Amino acid sequence: MSDTPAWLYDETQQIGTDYEDLSEIRAYDQRMAKIRDVAKELGEVIDLLDLSPEATVLELGCGTGEFLIAAVSRCSRVIGADISEPMLRYARKKARERLREEGRVGDLDRIEYVRGGFLTYEHEGEPLDAVVTQFALHHLSDFWKQVALIRIAGMLKPGGRLFIRDVVYSFDPADYEGFFGRYLSRMAELGGEGTPQDILVHIRDEHSTIGWMMEGMIERAGFSIERPDYRAGFIASYLCVKEGR
Repeated sequence: MSDTPAWLYDETQQIGTDYEDLSEIRAYDQRMAKIRDVAKELGEVIDLLDLSPEATVLELGCGTGEFLIAAVSRCSRVIGADISEPMLRYARKKARERLREEGRVGDLDRIEYVRGGFLTYEHEGEPLDAVVTQFALHHLSDFWKQVALIRIAGMLKPGGRLFIRDVVYSFDPADYEGFFGRYLSRMAELGGEGTPQDILVHIRDEHSTIGWMMEGMIERAGFSIERPDYRAGFIASYLCVKEGR
């Protein structure tokens, strides 16, 4: 990451899971496998992006690297950016082990890992064909989300695609007490120990926004939204296309 001005939001601040702690990273990976069908989700994302074999794709907030492993077989190059160096080390190790098991060792050379975040990653080279971010944008307040989306648009070629999946609220805010109580109970049944507390901290301390606000920020950054998808009042995904020629 390059030198940054003192007024820039510090993305390395930790709320909730400590992504500098290897044991926390490993536990996070295991929890996500319990409450999400990760392989199915990633297959759907890659199909939506409609990647060409020559495409270059960036994932911002790449986490433990599942998307990178899945996407590299469908395009020329994938870049994983994350603010946590331990997370990047974990992702590299996972990719080495998984790709060796699957007989895809050659794919390792086409995955690049970069330390950087929404506000600090600097893309070099030709504009990107696609950018993906999953369950990461909520770490930024709405102003910095808007800045992040503008920066992403600047990295993409015209017609390039952006896929966002995150916690986005689409329930009636008048029912916030009942909704959050029901949702936490459901997650306790699905995710086991730790998961309800993680979600409680997310609701209380992190920066998830309302669906109509998220759509407005995406469009103001220069994207059209091809496919908004809201689920369970709590999760949303957006397939977006950069406008212009």
